[in-house]
Amino acid sequence: MRKHILIVSPASERDNNGNWQTASRWARFLRGSHGVTVAGGWTPEQPAPDLLIALHARRSAAALAAFSDAHPDKPSVLVLTGTDLYRDIAVDPDAQASLARAHALVLLQPAGLALLPHASRTKARVIYQSAPSLRPYPRAAVPRCFDIAMVGHLRAEKDPLTFIRAADLLTHPAARLLHIGGALDPALGEAARAAQAASPRYRWLGALPHAAARQRLKRCRAMAITSSMEGGANVIIEAVTSGVPVLASDINGNRGMLGEDYAGYFAPGDAAALARLIDRIIEDAAFDALLRRQCAARAALFAPSVEQAALRDLVDNLLLQPDTYGRPR
Repeated sequence: MRKHILIVSPASERDNNGNWQTASRWARFLRGSHGVTVAGGWTPEQPAPDLLIALHARRSAAALAAFSDAHPDKPSVLVLTGTDLYRDIAVDPDAQASLARAHALVLLQPAGLALLPHASRTKARVIYQSAPSLRPYPRAAVPRCFDIAMVGHLRAEKDPLTFIRAADLLTHPAARLLHIGGALDPALGEAARAAQAASPRYRWLGALPHAAARQRLKRCRAMAITSSMEGGANVIIEAVTSGVPVLASDINGNRGMLGEDYAGYFAPGDAAALARLIDRIIEDAAFDALLRRQCAARAALFAPSVEQAALRDLVDNLLLQPDTYGRPR
């Protein structure tokens, strides 16, 4: 029997960020079996869904609280983001209340499980995000430029200044840094504009439609992710499933995606270390091949069929056997 599922997302299609990509993809995965709506919130005056899926413990706290209070026997799922795991659940009362209210918790990579209170871990599961594989881009024997992409809006958690500063520290003459993302922080946007004016190595392309960003990414030699916190970055998956190796800040969330033994980490905020990795992946064929092998070994985790099966299993258990994941406190 088809049920009605509401996905509450603090981000909209206009935002074109990781939360929105998760919400829209999950809606697509579930619509074959259920009716699905994506909205920015829920209030008791609205019709009640059979299941509520809330993205972001703090920003969706009001909707989750209203739903839990009005319909305590209807199941709910909370999807934890990077700011949830690595900041909010430690200090924010609304985020902490969301953890307790939700019937089930979803993390996007396993390293975050250790951040949860012990009482919450029994109702948590990991569902890796996914992206369709793209055919690797055929590379010229002697390319004019070696493009390294960063895909992420300009805000503090993404630490775009580390990527910008790396441009002036590169030594390979053909290295070029391409930054895709809108300026959510005006000061960081000004820094990007100034860097583009001052350095021929750095280009800020601004916000691009999702499909266009993926096509630009697949043409790059590597992707850099410089974030100071991540819950499970979808851009890592999109790089890996496009055959593009990743250079990643050495943070818990990135290790959960790429593995503990991954060779492409650099210390968070260390622009010089990132620049060295960029020069090395261009100049050292063995290092480039190693990162490509390690990324390829992770690709099976990020298949759409795997994510869809895990999501449907979670939803079916909650709808058909609502006590499977326990009741909220």
